[in-house]
Amino acid sequence: MGVSTTNPDRGIALVTVDFPPVNALPVRGWYELADALRAAGHDPAVRCVVLAAAGRGFNAGVDIKELQADTPDRRALIGVNRACAEAFTAVYECEVPVVAAVHGFCLGGGVGLAGNADAIVACDDAVFGLPELDRGALGAATHLARLVPQHLMRTLYYTSRTVAAAELHAHGSVWRVVPCRELPRAALGLARDIARKDGGLLRLAKAAINGIDPVDVRRSYRFEQGFTFEASLGGVADRVRDSFGKPDTSGKEATS
Repeated sequence: MGVSTTNPDRGIALVTVDFPPVNALPVRGWYELADALRAAGHDPAVRCVVLAAAGRGFNAGVDIKELQADTPDRRALIGVNRACAEAFTAVYECEVPVVAAVHGFCLGGGVGLAGNADAIVACDDAVFGLPELDRGALGAATHLARLVPQHLMRTLYYTSRTVAAAELHAHGSVWRVVPCRELPRAALGLARDIARKDGGLLRLAKAAINGIDPVDVRRSYRFEQGFTFEASLGGVADRVRDSFGKPDTSGKEATS
């Protein structure tokens, strides 16, 4: 359990996340992932990183139980905010291209990771979404906006609905959609194509492309997180989290 790095082929680092049962990462898990990505990108022998996950899905976001057990000083919330920001930034600022190999669910923080990747290869069962409003949080609209058009992003965000990998492929944000048994081979195949390029030039290309990005993803995500903290301080986040997974028996429309 945890984050591991292997080298399945020359010039390729495979970073695998494994936090059973659903890859909902605790604070330490996000930091472990950030450290692994930075180390892989800093290795001069690596020209491409593949980010993958073991188990039932790619990523289910943060560990809600860790937030529900938070202390009055909001140490867990602050920790999650900082840790997620570090992991997402580590993907985006990795010195070499990052290919996300997505299977199953890619939710919340998963969208933060995949949205900041350079390329996405997905299993045909993969679904992407931000259930944040159902879980007393906000954030990662920054990254969902990199995957779908603006109005679709807003609709998905407000409804907490998911979108299938096939639709993202139609929008051009997913490179390939393949049967699950072929996902590792397809992701490594794309990584090999990238890793054939000159390593020094790849690093310059990554820096150049990030430099012309129209949105500062680190700043925009941290802006979003401020509203998550505001929701927590105001009590609405705790109220929503405490009701997560419970049926609505009020029979009334929400008014706040």
